[in-house]
Amino acid sequence: MLKTVWLTDKQDTWQGVAMLLGGFDGLHLGHRQLLSRAKESGLPVGVMTIVGGKGDESLFTFSERELIFRENGADFVFELPFAEIKDLSADEFLRLLQAEFSPRIFVCGEDFRFGAGAQGNAKTLKGTDTVRVEVLPLVEKHGEKVSSKTVKEYLGKGEIEMANALLGENFFLLGEVIRDRQIGRTLGFPTANVLYPSGKFPLKKGVYETRICVENDTYRGITNYGARPTFDNSDVLTETYLDGFDGDLYGKTLKIGFVRYLRDIQKFDGLDALKKQLTKDMERVRNND
Repeated sequence: MLKTVWLTDKQDTWQGVAMLLGGFDGLHLGHRQLLSRAKESGLPVGVMTIVGGKGDESLFTFSERELIFRENGADFVFELPFAEIKDLSADEFLRLLQAEFSPRIFVCGEDFRFGAGAQGNAKTLKGTDTVRVEVLPLVEKHGEKVSSKTVKEYLGKGEIEMANALLGENFFLLGEVIRDRQIGRTLGFPTANVLYPSGKFPLKKGVYETRICVENDTYRGITNYGARPTFDNSDVLTETYLDGFDGDLYGKTLKIGFVRYLRDIQKFDGLDALKKQLTKDMERVRNND
């Protein structure tokens, strides 16, 4: 049932761990506050993440979450399939975690609920005599609670800067570059094509300013997420131009961070018109216009 991925070498679970409890399909500002508190304990820190069965897409894939948690100092992530835990009582859920990890500290937000019918809450947690419980107040920004739901609302409207402000970093896509039509090369805009994973929450389709990490380097770029109507191609993927990159990206893994929404996807009257618009898009990015 429970899958654990260690992100560091602190696998001394005999000493107990500090555990972040919640859905954690990424890290927003509220989650980051919980993680900071857990790290203060000096114990190995684990982050709970729930996969599948909720009826909507996650902000990040599991491999993307691993990267986020690792970069932010978590020591391990434990994955709970929703379908397998949804019928557990609150007591059964706690016994599962205690048997697996011998936790010394639970850290959660004041709105955390668990167990069948959401019967468990922070008060339930505090009934466990052997585990210290830290319950933190909810974080607000722009006058509203910071939550994954709110992040998704912004992404769906193309308000990427608002979503990023709640996340504390750029919303991103992690994926391998695949071969496609290679038409961009004929325009002087060779693009790296990465599939948008099924199950990942879809941001508004359009053209974005992006920051692309490949190996140890970062490039400014523009990314088309959606169909390509100029070529009567309805397939949805991301096409990214990396400003200043010269080389072969096929088979490499890119981290594409979305910075701001530039414009809607358009159908152009031929390659010259498309090239002219791409040039304008890139000049906007270079000039921060």
